[in-house]
Amino acid sequence: VENFHQTASNNDAAVSAAMARHTKLVEALQSAEEIPTEKRSATREGYLRKLFRALTQFATGYAARETVASCESLVPACLYGLRGGVAKPAEQYAACRVLEATAVILGGDNDEYFESIEKYLRRVVMTTTRAVQVRGAALRTLCMANFICSTDTDITNSLLALCEEVCAPEYRNESASSILRATALDCWALLSTTIHDAFIAGDDDFQTGRGLQILPLLSNCLDHTSVELRSAAGECVALIHESRLKLGVEKEDCDNASDRRYRRGSWDGSEWEVIMDEVKQRVAELSVESGRHMSKKAKKEQRATFREFMATIVDDEPPKEVITFRGGTLELNSWKEVVQLNFIRHCLQGGFQIQLLTNDTLHAIFGADGRMLGNAQTLSQLEKRMIFSKTSDAAKAADQNMTKNRRNRNNVKNHFLTADGDDI
Repeated sequence: VENFHQTASNNDAAVSAAMARHTKLVEALQSAEEIPTEKRSATREGYLRKLFRALTQFATGYAARETVASCESLVPACLYGLRGGVAKPAEQYAACRVLEATAVILGGDNDEYFESIEKYLRRVVMTTTRAVQVRGAALRTLCMANFICSTDTDITNSLLALCEEVCAPEYRNESASSILRATALDCWALLSTTIHDAFIAGDDDFQTGRGLQILPLLSNCLDHTSVELRSAAGECVALIHESRLKLGVEKEDCDNASDRRYRRGSWDGSEWEVIMDEVKQRVAELSVESGRHMSKKAKKEQRATFREFMATIVDDEPPKEVITFRGGTLELNSWKEVVQLNFIRHCLQGGFQIQLLTNDTLHAIFGADGRMLGNAQTLSQLEKRMIFSKTSDAAKAADQNMTKNRRNRNNVKNHFLTADGDDI
């Protein structure tokens, strides 16, 4: 009996938390209507930040997705924040982040949403006078919306071409920022996970894979002074090498690295063998690099990152990453999955875990089990904070309700009438 009451109490708390999240989502979406009429850029940015937090942390489940989809003022409010010369860079950046998170919430088969924002974001990316952070955020938003919402492969190819242009040392006769170049490579990696391995690493009489065409560029990026650009390039090479390995004849008895190397897709004897040997050597060097030009923390992170790349590029071993969440663990065994996870996690930030639990699109991408469990003993630390903490949405809603009731009682006690019936 005690366990039954405890379970019922936990279910009530979970329902209250869900209702509180939905209320906050609706309030935030309503604030989108005020953005076009607000004159101060800082205030508009505040509204957009509130929207981003609501979308990533409060937009959970089917009802929330429908609520977001039916909000006609959301996209116009964000596009209003992208106006060059009027909106400050911080507002433009916030607008891009809201549009990116919206794509994750809306889910797949939403070509209409992608088409409504594509030309505006392309314009931001291609305008070299815009802030680098804004252009990078716009490119990430474009690629996320294409990855999640769009079904047009021609548009995917055009975005891959745009990423390849932006990640070059020069773009539109101007020197390109290393930060923007690294972002472009991250976006290229995400979009390349949606197309067949042959179009990435294939090489025959008819066509050359996109990944092979940018190998010289990636090799140069590995020699750049920017840690972010080197890491982005290394991840792209690992992804291309993985695609190359998947090409060729599959053998059931290919249990070790040597079998995989020689019985599946290989660089041996190809025109790319020399440049891949150079890349492998450079990746191995970066995995053990030392020196005074980098901080101790940066060197440690770079070594760990490039050791993972080296395991695939040099030893032909797949990556292994385990994400723990309530309901089990999520095991990633390919660079395609790792790239997708990192990109989505960067987008959602603090809302990543709750979206992983409740977002059907993410369940489909990663094969995760996001069923909500009512037993408090099986709740994760994150969900316990969201449901039982004094700072949780449910607790805040209960506190606000209690304050309102207390105010009403006091008003009743202090409500006096004169002889004429007028309040005093």
